[in-house]
Amino acid sequence: MAFVECNGRTIGYDDSGESHLPAMLFAHPLGMSRDVWREVTAQLRGRWRCIAWDLPGHGASAPLDHAVTAHDLAADASALLAALAIPRCTFVGSSIGGVIGQALMLDAPAVVERAVLTNTGAVIGQPEDWQTRAARVRSEGLAQMAPELAQRWFGQAYKQQQPAGLAGWTYQLARTDNESYARLCELLADADLRGRLNTIDRPVRLIAGSDDPATPVATLQALAEELGGAPLTTIEGVAHVPSVEDSAAFADCLVAACAAHPGPATPATHADGMNTRRAVLGDAHVDRAADSATTLDAPFQDMITRYAWGELWGNTDLPRTQRSLITIAILAALGRDDELILHLKTAQRLAVPEAELRQALMHVAIYAGVPAANHAFKLAKEQGWGRSDPA
Repeated sequence: MAFVECNGRTIGYDDSGESHLPAMLFAHPLGMSRDVWREVTAQLRGRWRCIAWDLPGHGASAPLDHAVTAHDLAADASALLAALAIPRCTFVGSSIGGVIGQALMLDAPAVVERAVLTNTGAVIGQPEDWQTRAARVRSEGLAQMAPELAQRWFGQAYKQQQPAGLAGWTYQLARTDNESYARLCELLADADLRGRLNTIDRPVRLIAGSDDPATPVATLQALAEELGGAPLTTIEGVAHVPSVEDSAAFADCLVAACAAHPGPATPATHADGMNTRRAVLGDAHVDRAADSATTLDAPFQDMITRYAWGELWGNTDLPRTQRSLITIAILAALGRDDELILHLKTAQRLAVPEAELRQALMHVAIYAGVPAANHAFKLAKEQGWGRSDPA
């Protein structure tokens, strides 16, 4: 857990920290916390740098003492990205988090590469219902109301199969700051982005829960229309929090959404490839390559930047650690020592586990020959891989 001051508020957040990976920013539903994403982000390890933050008065973030809008919380998201030196991200938002994502794409589109919005809408529920709930929270308190409200989050399968999970999230809700929760209810009462979303030019994909009473499939279908026909996937047998109820299915949908293109794939640009190349190899190596380029090989450098780094390494279908191991195995099998040394160093930068490197080189021994693997092990040790004491 880490903390940052954004717009006068203390925000608690988690950051998986892999600066060489594309960033994914997560915003959770009302009354919950960043922990709704924990099982999902574990399944995304190696593909994205995952950052999840707590809304005001939720989890570890400071409470609210004044009214806020979705645009205010979108500004918090922008400030958090800026504090982490992240220029753009894939935004994933659920429920009120999805409303924040819509506001972020309207207010600061440059920081959003794409968005995946789940169990949300351009407008959620009826204003009077949110006002009534805010008044009840202030008079009764969430400790009293939590058992009632938590029931709406989950489908019957989860409630029957995971009673401890239902109890745990009920306790989480009961500990949420009453005034902050009420203020966010009032935010949702006022939030109506209908008629404004057709200006969004970022790819957006939607996910619904088939049994969600709070934001039913019809609400997501209406949002899809507002967004000009955004693709919508429905996960069967879950309600309002699919990331908790079926994290594997949700992670699969998320990966598919990020890999999908609404039409023919747009070729990677030189800038795309350069961003990936610098993230993987480091600025020093890329700067040396650029400085040494001449009229002879400058077109070659441009080609590998666009194709090797933009198209191949920039693709998220494989984690970069797996691409690193594949590359090392191929180079070891072919005996391309200079490139192998570079990628052995890169594997350290990417935090490839030693055990995985060992297995990749053992595969080289079986499928490409023991001498090739033996030489690759020698080069790896020269680059600092391995310890002298096997224990």
